[in-house]
Amino acid sequence: MEAITKTAFKFPNQVSLYEGKVRDVYNINNDKLVMCVSDRISAFDVVLPKGIPYKGQVLNQLAAKFLKATEDIVQNWVIAVPDANVTVGHYCEPFKVEMVIRAYLTGHAWRTYKSGERILCGVSMPDGMKEHQKFPEPIITPSTKADFGEHDEDISREEILKQGIVSEEDYLLLEKYTREIFARGTEMAAKQGLILVDTKYEFGKKEGEIYLIDEIHTPDSSRYFYAEGYEDRLNNDAPQKQLSKEFVREWLMENGFQGKEGQRIPEMTDEFVRSVSNRYIELFEQVSGETFIKDTSDNVLARIEKNVTEYLTK
Repeated sequence: MEAITKTAFKFPNQVSLYEGKVRDVYNINNDKLVMCVSDRISAFDVVLPKGIPYKGQVLNQLAAKFLKATEDIVQNWVIAVPDANVTVGHYCEPFKVEMVIRAYLTGHAWRTYKSGERILCGVSMPDGMKEHQKFPEPIITPSTKADFGEHDEDISREEILKQGIVSEEDYLLLEKYTREIFARGTEMAAKQGLILVDTKYEFGKKEGEIYLIDEIHTPDSSRYFYAEGYEDRLNNDAPQKQLSKEFVREWLMENGFQGKEGQRIPEMTDEFVRSVSNRYIELFEQVSGETFIKDTSDNVLARIEKNVTEYLTK
């Protein structure tokens, strides 16, 4: 199967097209969004030159599963999933913050901690912790939602309220929903022998009501550890066995690329691309507990256009 690296559809009542790093979002009449999840892959804020077959299908189907499983906590933007790579949903005005929640001292939190800091986004982290250790309670460490091409930045609850980025009433609800969705994701992960380590959620508003938007609990937005052997690895200061796209970042770093000026992206051989595709399929099956069924259409773009157009015109 050829990877989908670009879409350029002209859907009925289409107003605009926003091309993100991975998703192409079509605005339909300022009322609905058609989100096409491509097979593009990004790391270090750079889109890599080759797409990964089936990656878009993996992300779209996982997001659909987890959004459905949390709709009793907070309504979400999804209206329909008319194609393996596409979600159609409500057009919402996004809040300009991402709600990041962390249950373990890993990744960015660990790098901050290791530097001697004990405050992250206004939240205190206990002394005497080691990498990958569980926090007494999950901590919420928001980031500002950057404009295109800029980096998201850490921000505290106090600063969000002081700057008026989100009203206090809304922000308290965002925190409540974040904790409840994370608790649900943690339960679902445990049934698969996994630990949901950290993740991010995005929310928006439509007609005064809050909606959960974008994707949740996918390997691109979340980090998972394998539960089996977690304690042994922690006690022996060994790296945790992870389920995320961290393996792509590690391959890039091993080959001298971290997105810095003057660095060249290493060659992505067909063998490497196949291995990443297989890894995403493995991620899907581990996280969902379901068998991944590849969509093997001869012309994926024609399939998407047909399915979405039929949905929008029915």
